[in-house]
Amino acid sequence: MQYTEKEKAFYMQEALKEAKLALSHNEIPIGCVLVKDGQIIGRGHNAREQLNQAIMHAEIMAIAEANRHENSWRLLDTTLFVTIEPCIMCSGAIGLARLPQVIYGAKNPKFGAAGSLYDILADSRLNHQVNVESGVLEEDCAQILQDFFRRRRQSDRPK
Repeated sequence: MQYTEKEKAFYMQEALKEAKLALSHNEIPIGCVLVKDGQIIGRGHNAREQLNQAIMHAEIMAIAEANRHENSWRLLDTTLFVTIEPCIMCSGAIGLARLPQVIYGAKNPKFGAAGSLYDILADSRLNHQVNVESGVLEEDCAQILQDFFRRRRQSDRPK
């Protein structure tokens, strides 16, 4: 699937809206949307604290919603837009759902599994590879995370 720079920015802005929703619940602000034929068919944001479930990452939520929308576990002809590079768990879910394309904003040097620490989505030993693009609205995507962790560190300081 080909997207113009304007379309990529639009969908990443939608993912950033999801990240802000996570932030409003004091969650790590990561957001995601899943797009098919120009329509958002899945949305997600981090909700681990809110739902008390370790697996409630933005990508997992968006994939689950898109599965329900499509009435299928296969999400062919879709693109996942996420504010940060997917982790190992989410990269596994992306491959299992057969997503053909992921576009993300900021790299994830501590947990990234789409090129930073690991490259699960391009691993030829697996039966499904995913086209990955990074750097879309990278500064905005990184900034919301940096601000969150800066505030968290400041609030953890003894007074």
